[in-house]
Amino acid sequence: MTAAQPILWSFRRCPYAIRARLAIWVSGESVALREIVLRDKPAAFCSASPSATVPCLVLPDTVIDESLDIMRWALGMNDPRGWLNMPAAGWDWIACNDGAFKHALDRCKYASRYPDEDPERHLSVASAHLRALDAAISQSDGWIFGRESLADVALFPFVRQFAFINKPWFDAQRWPGLQGWLARYLASDAFAAVMQKYPPWQSGSPEHRFP
Repeated sequence: MTAAQPILWSFRRCPYAIRARLAIWVSGESVALREIVLRDKPAAFCSASPSATVPCLVLPDTVIDESLDIMRWALGMNDPRGWLNMPAAGWDWIACNDGAFKHALDRCKYASRYPDEDPERHLSVASAHLRALDAAISQSDGWIFGRESLADVALFPFVRQFAFINKPWFDAQRWPGLQGWLARYLASDAFAAVMQKYPPWQSGSPEHRFP
């Protein structure tokens, strides 16, 4: 690793980190990937990340601490699939995903953390979002806007996380467009590449170049 090579602090299963890694993988921009354990965050990571959350991209002259900003940085360097060429409505989908859907997702997946909340109500909210997403995908040749865009990539890790709360239940829903969309991502080379396992980073350990 050269002194100027960007450093990406990441946690393999975090949906925010997954979408950042997907954009970096597609762009081909090289970073030093530092995998961390969230319950034992290294001091170097806490010093680098203003929010102490992943993903965090450390550049020679700045720190990018939000996953969407990391995606835009990577694709701004190189966007071979044209993901940034997205209708403005794509940002509405991302805002809904990162807002109401993520709120409901957490209360479905981690219901024991929210004993005063009704998981069935949150399941209903999440399901309404996914029905709308299924309709959009079903009407647009298998993608939200007829071709893969930043919105598809930004939403996928969260839909994946929701689906695997109870995969048989998810598969039994009448969401064929969404289910096919998710299956393509799960089987993709990009997803396999970004989900490669790395040992947790420690001071003095060798750097892992990604992609």
